[in-house]
Amino acid sequence: MTTTPKKVRYAVVGAGNITQVAVLPAFEHAENSELVALVSGDDEKREELQKRFKTIEHTGTYDELEDVLRRARVDAVYIATPNTHHRDMTERAAKLGVHVLCEKPMAPTVADCEAMIAACKAANVRLMIAYRLHFEEASLKAVELVREGRIGEPRIFSSVFTQQVRPGDIRTKGELAGGAVADLGVYPINAVRHLFGDNPLEVIGVVSSTGDERFSGVDEMTTAVLRFSGGRVAQFSVGLSASATSSYRIVGTEGDLHVEPGFDYVQPLKHRLTIEDETTEQEFKLRDQFAPELLHFSECILEGREPGPSGEEGLADVRIVEAVLRSAATEQPVTLAATEPVVTRPASAEAYYRPPVKHQDLVKAPSPTVR
Repeated sequence: MTTTPKKVRYAVVGAGNITQVAVLPAFEHAENSELVALVSGDDEKREELQKRFKTIEHTGTYDELEDVLRRARVDAVYIATPNTHHRDMTERAAKLGVHVLCEKPMAPTVADCEAMIAACKAANVRLMIAYRLHFEEASLKAVELVREGRIGEPRIFSSVFTQQVRPGDIRTKGELAGGAVADLGVYPINAVRHLFGDNPLEVIGVVSSTGDERFSGVDEMTTAVLRFSGGRVAQFSVGLSASATSSYRIVGTEGDLHVEPGFDYVQPLKHRLTIEDETTEQEFKLRDQFAPELLHFSECILEGREPGPSGEEGLADVRIVEAVLRSAATEQPVTLAATEPVVTRPASAEAYYRPPVKHQDLVKAPSPTVR
């Protein structure tokens, strides 16, 4: 007799742009994961998206989270709410014994991250942070070639990641923990930690403003310098009021790697590797970057093992985000305490390759950027 393979039953919490563009359609490519519930504060979104995604059995508001999870017999949640909701949703799901996959940044503060980790450990549920690039081939290849010594000893990392954000987007709202370094800074921070295989010792941050009223409650543009052991240094600039860019470059004693686009999910990522005056270029096939997160997390749930990137991974980046903003506010460098070593990413993305998702008609979920 043939038995049906076990699937992890998911509720997606939050129905904003990223949910509709990428998370909900990713379930079609994640054969061990089943979308069975949707939680949103918007009646129209819940109604229309349930019609579109036929596997959704139950919906409800944020206040009805526990009821929805029980009725839908949910095993795991994918939390894609504004940053300020991450801790509350995680703690409520964990209390019901539901595993948590949470979007990045993990939470607004280190204290929030630590509380989320503690709640999941106390409930004996898995916690994973949705770093989609941990499963993306271009990002993994970059880490591999640096760690293999292809560019010699890595010395310098530099990155620019900017967007022109539309007025009123959640990234412009201080009460929802928006801002450039929280929204965009976690990408270069996470990238350099893995490329250097280390955590920074000291952080210097500078926040800049053009006086644009869109950003009255958040950092509009932030530049940071991170000092690592062995004289290594990283610099990144992120902004919400500049033309769209997405790149990073790591320079070693024998060569350098330029990745542009570096953090995108709607266009192919590209490598430009230069070693001893010889340059090679490689474009990586566009892929669904969200289904691999579901596949990996569901595998870990079904097999009883810890997922990566873990809650500790999310905490490490938020600790640096906090330090950058504290340095900018005090106009002083911030020294960071020694933390756990950086965990190696998966060896290869190929096992998780899935084709790009199809275009989605959005329900009250405009793009965060000005097109």
